[in-house]
Amino acid sequence: MTGRSLTVTAETWPIAGTFRISRGARTEAQVVVVQIAHGDAVGRAECVPYPRYGESIAGTVEQLTALQGAIADGLDRQALQTTLPAGAARNALDCALWDLDAKRGGTTVWQLAGLAAPGPLVTAYTLSLDSAEAMGASAAANAQRPLLKVKLDGDGVIERVRAIHRNAPQSRIIVDANEAWTPDLLAEVAPQLGALGVEMIEQPLHADADGALDGMDRPVTLCADESCHDSATVAGLVGRYDIVNIKLEKTGGLTEALKLADTAEAAGFGIMVGCMIGTSLGMAPATLVAARARVVDLDGPLMLARDRDPGISFEGSTMAPPPAALWG
Repeated sequence: MTGRSLTVTAETWPIAGTFRISRGARTEAQVVVVQIAHGDAVGRAECVPYPRYGESIAGTVEQLTALQGAIADGLDRQALQTTLPAGAARNALDCALWDLDAKRGGTTVWQLAGLAAPGPLVTAYTLSLDSAEAMGASAAANAQRPLLKVKLDGDGVIERVRAIHRNAPQSRIIVDANEAWTPDLLAEVAPQLGALGVEMIEQPLHADADGALDGMDRPVTLCADESCHDSATVAGLVGRYDIVNIKLEKTGGLTEALKLADTAEAAGFGIMVGCMIGTSLGMAPATLVAARARVVDLDGPLMLARDRDPGISFEGSTMAPPPAALWG
């Protein structure tokens, strides 16, 4: 397949307020959008370069732009897997190629992938890191949501979660430490979090410290995020975690995300599907993996002051399948 053209664009989308995790705070989401055109068909996708993995907007744009010739010459999804490493740049190209192939074939991505038709999903809603009082107030404002995801650092863990549980008593709760805890802190707070109804702790320790989980009691389900990137990382998580968080930014696209889901399930792991903060275009491919997930965390557009038009429709925490005009 020749005659294709690749366009790469960096965009900034304002976040509604300030979003804080243990690594810092942000007021805007920076994304990179790719479009691959072939005749009248255009496939597009979005990625969010993540500094935690050594990525930047400029570096990702450079990676993608360098492949304009290869895309024009017919680089396909299969060859892409060895052309770029897993990460944001490959994610954008992989998902744009899925979209292009579907549009040129007059079909849908889910049909191309041999998947069931997508249906509505219930996503977690994230409460960013703040004081216990502020997080309790945020929980009260979102108490109608069925699943709250709580961003934490190593301070005031129980105080914060207790305030959230008190203000949203009907909501299920999962927490995300973003690698901020020590093994001792995890051992101390996990039983207390379980008593407060917390169903899952996401990435409590730094990815390099996973060995501390060997033989440790897990009174609350543990989920690997920064420790799980692609299918090759699954074997090292056995006995340490119960669930893996699949993010297309880490896997390098939908192709490897589907492979990771198969590998994780075969190894006995549950699946969570997560996201970076981005628009509906970044969430759309992940919805195809989320159909098999125990936990869905695709609330990125809900964090923004505005989203793409058309975007994914949300009714509370229930998200509709992405419209064809967006992706897929």
